[in-house]
Amino acid sequence: MNVILVDDEPAMHLILTKMLGKLPGIRVRGAFADTASATAFLSENADIGLAFVDISMKGENGLAFAARMERAGYPLHIVFVTSHKDYALDAFELSALDYLVKPVSQERLQRTVNRVLTVPGDPRLQPTEAADTAANRFEILALGDVAASNGPVRVKWISRKCTELFAYLLLHHGRRIPRSRLIADIFGGMDQANAESYLNTTAYQLRKSLEPLGMRDAVRSENDGYALELKHAAIDYVDFARQAEQLQVIDAGNVDAALRIERLYAGDLFGDKAYVWAASSTERYARIYESFSLKLAAALMAMRDSSAASKLLHKLNERNPLEESVVLLLMKLRAQARDKKGLAVLYADYVRLLGRELGIRPSEELKRLYDELASGMMRES
Repeated sequence: MNVILVDDEPAMHLILTKMLGKLPGIRVRGAFADTASATAFLSENADIGLAFVDISMKGENGLAFAARMERAGYPLHIVFVTSHKDYALDAFELSALDYLVKPVSQERLQRTVNRVLTVPGDPRLQPTEAADTAANRFEILALGDVAASNGPVRVKWISRKCTELFAYLLLHHGRRIPRSRLIADIFGGMDQANAESYLNTTAYQLRKSLEPLGMRDAVRSENDGYALELKHAAIDYVDFARQAEQLQVIDAGNVDAALRIERLYAGDLFGDKAYVWAASSTERYARIYESFSLKLAAALMAMRDSSAASKLLHKLNERNPLEESVVLLLMKLRAQARDKKGLAVLYADYVRLLGRELGIRPSEELKRLYDELASGMMRES
């Protein structure tokens, strides 16, 4: 259902838009501070079925606007929103569908919308399919964090175990996970009776946490297990992996897209939570990121964009100072910049790090590359 807001308080535009955005099937198409602007919009948009209209406004008030719409035969249904109860009788004489007194609660607004959706004979008052999709398109952030949002509303987890249960079900979304497996992986170490009770409580907390996003029913109980069903969700680690794996070759024609993909990786899976049961998945996505970033850094170096390449390689080096493939590219970058001292320091520091942390010497490939780069710069000097 497409709706508009008519209120001379800009704050009410934000409040009602946010509140209506939580309701499936509703799409706010416009918000206007006066009835003249609303009338002009309605003249060009015949698919608006409902207007939330303030009564006390400068210029033409809401009651006069509704009366004018009625006289003109414009098929617009109206819900009045006002700070004053005194106008109720006048409002209902104008066949208003409802009358809301500020401040409007989410529950009261939900009842009004439910009432409107039951009005027969007007297809404009049916849930909008596009709005349903938008209202149910959740953004899930699991790289560097565990978060979920639906437009302006961000989930507030009730407990740490509630967050962990969401992360676990997210990693297996669409699949039923037996209670026994959840208890073993998330509540291991507790006695069976307490663990089963704790799982029930945590599942309840998870549903309560997701309720403000309209996602309560996404957590399903079935066949002695739980599943997370996400029909319209953007999941950051899924999107990152898909885009990174699709971009097999990086060159000047797609390097900007590659840089955007690299920025999608905001941190390792589930951030500092470091769930033991997620270790293999965390490692998998980290490998995808590191492989993609090395390929991107090499492309940037080939394009002589040393600044972007250096920034990316140092980021990778901070993640894993022992990774030789990163050091190899950093050495080539120093040579490309004719930085003899920087090359020598980089190599010496890496040799010391390997000895101190692993008790090994650098590979023959690394030693050979260093000798070649150092000799080449000496010949050119």
